[in-house]
This record gives sequence, C-alpha cells and structure tokens, in this order.
Amino acid sequence: MHILVISGSLDPESRSYVLARRALQTLQGRGIEAEWIDLREMDVPLCDGTQESKGGDVTRLKEAIQTAAGVLVAAPIYNFDLNAAVKNLVEQTGRAWIDKTVGFLCAAGGRASYMSVMAMANSLMLDFRCVIVPRFVYATYDDFSDEGNGTVVISTDDVAERVDELVGEVVRLAGATV
Repeated sequence: MHILVISGSLDPESRSYVLARRALQTLQGRGIEAEWIDLREMDVPLCDGTQESKGGDVTRLKEAIQTAAGVLVAAPIYNFDLNAAVKNLVEQTGRAWIDKTVGFLCAAGGRASYMSVMAMANSLMLDFRCVIVPRFVYATYDDFSDEGNGTVVISTDDVAERVDELVGEVVRLAGATV
C-alpha cells in the first residue's frame, strides 16, 4: 500500500505545505510507502472541459492518484473553500479519485471556515465514491511559528498530534478498502 500526499498550495510560504510535510514524515517514520506531490512544481492547466486542457503534468497526476491506496490533501482555505488549485486538480484528474480514501489537512487564517472542506468532501464522496476521513486537520495562523530563518513549523502539539492521527486513520481505512 502506498499513500499519496498532495501539497495543494501555490504560496511559497504555505502553512498547509508544513502540514503536508509533517504527514509525509509521519508516513515515512511508520515505514509506509509514501509519494509526494507539490502543486507548486506541477504544470496543471486550468480545466476547461476539453482534451486540450489535459496537458502538462495531468497524466502523471492521474496515475499518482490512481495507484495510491489513500490520498492526503493539504490545502489552504480561501473564501470559505479549498483553494482553486486543489479544485482544479480534482477537475483535471476526475475518475482517478474513484474509491480512494481521502484525508484533508487545512490551513486557514481563522476558525470561522472550519466546515469549508465539506464541499470538496461531498463532491469526492458523491462523484467518485471516496471514503472521506471525518477527522481532518484544520489549523490557523496561531498554530504555526516562524523560526526566524524563514522556516515555518507547527507550534502546537495538538495540531501535530492531529496530523499523526489523520495519517493513521487514512492508512487504516485505505488498508480496509484495498
């Protein structure tokens, strides 16, 4: 079994990236095969519904999602929703998501957007029969600190523990659905 970790932010100072890296390290520390995708390094054209928009790294991304037993998606919350880059990824890769176990790691400016992941979760459940792990991570700016050299880290034990718990649940459920 292998788990795919997707860092969905395009921001060079992304806090959701920090959550994704923690998840990847937790998987590797448990001896679980993990694959890493950072959307900042991918060429993912905007989906316009045509085959012409399926260029760039879309085929590689589809294959990575299809072959994964589970997917951890880390994304920022903008305007009470997951960022557009992650939504575009799902639109471009579509059926590759069928029957996947999916967990979310979200970084937001404040606590008010806690339920914002539900639109994407519902879409994945209804369109692609994904198993959505209900224990997702939602962290705010207060849960991170800058180490002074431009390195941002998770600063609260609670968030770090929740990332580790989410990783465990994705692995457990992905193993049950394989």
